[in-house]
Amino acid sequence: MMFRGLIGDLAGKVCKFILPIKYDIFIGSASSSSIALCTLSSIDLLLEVSRSDLMNSIAVAGRLLSENKGIDALVRYVVADKRIRCIVLAGKDSKGHLAGQSLLALWLNGIDDEGRIIGSMGKDAVLTLSKDEVDEFRAQISTMIDMRGVTDVGSIRKCIMLIQQIRM
Repeated sequence: MMFRGLIGDLAGKVCKFILPIKYDIFIGSASSSSIALCTLSSIDLLLEVSRSDLMNSIAVAGRLLSENKGIDALVRYVVADKRIRCIVLAGKDSKGHLAGQSLLALWLNGIDDEGRIIGSMGKDAVLTLSKDEVDEFRAQISTMIDMRGVTDVGSIRKCIMLIQQIRM
């Protein structure tokens, strides 16, 4: 297991060197918004959202590429930002990793004693998070909207506007 982790770390570093991705998150201008938008592996969608008026309606927009380190980072960010209560998953899920499916499974089911996301179909859905961190995340996020596969900003905007209306 340790050897597998080292190989995964090395592969991640090689990917960052060969395919550098500059954009992780964009902070929205809606200071009172409780909505986070996750564009999964759709970097172009993330950039399009970052340049749109949708940033006036959300707390943060970001990407999620992996079912392990990516989810670890996302959960830690969300738990640190107590205003986030809703996550909208949109864009294309990463092949093999299935980060979006894994995040949904984490929210619904949690992790087992080895840190594996219960119900994840990702290749290596093992987190370094503690059960307490996962429980805090699951309690904080009251709503997760599954729009995986949707890459149209207009459709995402309609969904977010509906969420805002419901929460008012």
